[in-house]
Amino acid sequence: MARHDACWNPIHMIVSLVYQVARKLLAVPAVLLRRDAAKDAELLVLRHENAVLRRQLTGPVRYEPADRLWFTALSWLIPRRRWAQVFPVTPTTLLAWHRRLIAGKWDYSMRRRMPGRPPTASAVKAVVLRLARENPRWGCRRIQGELVRLGHRVGTTTVWEILTAGGIDPPPAPQRPDVARVPDRAS
Repeated sequence: MARHDACWNPIHMIVSLVYQVARKLLAVPAVLLRRDAAKDAELLVLRHENAVLRRQLTGPVRYEPADRLWFTALSWLIPRRRWAQVFPVTPTTLLAWHRRLIAGKWDYSMRRRMPGRPPTASAVKAVVLRLARENPRWGCRRIQGELVRLGHRVGTTTVWEILTAGGIDPPPAPQRPDVARVPDRAS
């Protein structure tokens, strides 16, 4: 084990990593500067390899959404008349994928609103609960009136819903003194 630690050299690891990165970076211009004949030969080799692999498959090829996205993005770079020779699917399928991709992007789902009223802001809910805790004798109408005075347009029913959801029962209705009732006169 001590021998393994002695063999590991961080400088050697860094030099090796830099070498690998430099090698990969230098390979990019080599591909870009390669002659067209070499590129065409490489494409023929890759197409033949693709044909051999397809013969070995038992069922149809199923493309993932990422594969479909890749093919539709590459379709912009290749003239349409060559699509049948280049792509592994028919041009009709490629156009259908492209239509679905565009339809998914422009379905305006971000503009749709949720049905019903918009939810009450959490800041307004906090103010309602704070007013109810600080003033336990205030009812829903009084709290709603204070909110209107503060510039928040909230209905009395909304205040009641906020209080009951917050676990605060509204105070009981004020007791009014009994007024003497005038008996009905029967004639």
